[in-house]
Amino acid sequence: MRSSEKILWMLMGVVVCLFLLPKPASAQSQSDVLQQNAMTQQEVDPGAGIDAEEPNQQGPSTQDVAGGGMIGPDYVLGPEDVLTITVFNLPEMTQTVRVENDGSITVKLLGRVRAAGLTAVELRDELQKEWGKSYLEDPHVSIFIKQFHARPVSIMGAVAKPGLYQLPGERTLVQVIAMAGGVNMPGTGTGNTVGAAPAGRWVYITRKNGFAGLKQVKGLDVLASDQVKVDLGLLLYSHDSALDIPIAPFDTVTVSKAGIVYVVGAVRRPGGFTLEDRDSLTALQALALAEGFTVNPSKKHCEVIHSLPNGTRTEMQIDLGKIMKGKAKDPILTANDILVVPDSTGKLIGKQGLATGIGTLTGLIIWRGAL
Repeated sequence: MRSSEKILWMLMGVVVCLFLLPKPASAQSQSDVLQQNAMTQQEVDPGAGIDAEEPNQQGPSTQDVAGGGMIGPDYVLGPEDVLTITVFNLPEMTQTVRVENDGSITVKLLGRVRAAGLTAVELRDELQKEWGKSYLEDPHVSIFIKQFHARPVSIMGAVAKPGLYQLPGERTLVQVIAMAGGVNMPGTGTGNTVGAAPAGRWVYITRKNGFAGLKQVKGLDVLASDQVKVDLGLLLYSHDSALDIPIAPFDTVTVSKAGIVYVVGAVRRPGGFTLEDRDSLTALQALALAEGFTVNPSKKHCEVIHSLPNGTRTEMQIDLGKIMKGKAKDPILTANDILVVPDSTGKLIGKQGLATGIGTLTGLIIWRGAL
């Protein structure tokens, strides 16, 4: 064979080899592969979020809810809740819907579907069943509650974080108080303001639809058809389940603030004293809290200044000397009452005592009014 023919056959062989070699992947095909791998790694199980059939799968966090608290599987859907519905392997079916005031939602292919009154698991099962009848083959549905608005309860008064909270299912009085950070304790400075007023004796619960069938026990008083009050001390420390009543959506829970009784004048420790778990003090109890008299008290000319609801005040002369000997009745002091102990000059309060008393009292009233 001539050399020219050999060269020709060699060139043809090279061409055939080049033709048979695999083509390099294009930039677009590489991108598709990377995207597919990423989707495979991030693929979420159809039961993630809310799925009783896959207990080992960790669903979306439900802690970022206005008002705090954990939302469990027993949460009942209601108007204004916002839901994200997804179907496994069908991203075009993903949609976010709001529960309407009539309790329904509008979903793809099915139209209007009842949601209010169901838990998320029950709604998921219902959608899987209806979609599976005519439209999808063995659909796996996941429901994520994006916003909770259906079961609000107002928690007010002497709690650490008063505000509007969402009930994540059935909750009792103690549990909803805990949702608000618990009650303010004396001297702890808990609450939104340092030095916030400590909790008083009562917790008031107001319910628009009333309290039909509520069992009345010691420590629980019915004030009206739509309002009851519960003794806070008994509630927290007696562990009586009858006092720990269930709280319903739209209830208002108000923890009362402790009242203050003021003692000024010729006493060792003038100031304001919180009533805490009681509604009143006697004059002698208030005197004991003020650590007794100074050197020259005028026991016969003491006064109790009582504030009336209309803003006016009444004054009552008392003889603490006789009261201490049991020869006179020990008067009752309630919130905002003032016990004035003058010095031995015979005046209600001497010049120096008057200035001290007024300064102390004014400071206390300003402090109290800021709460």
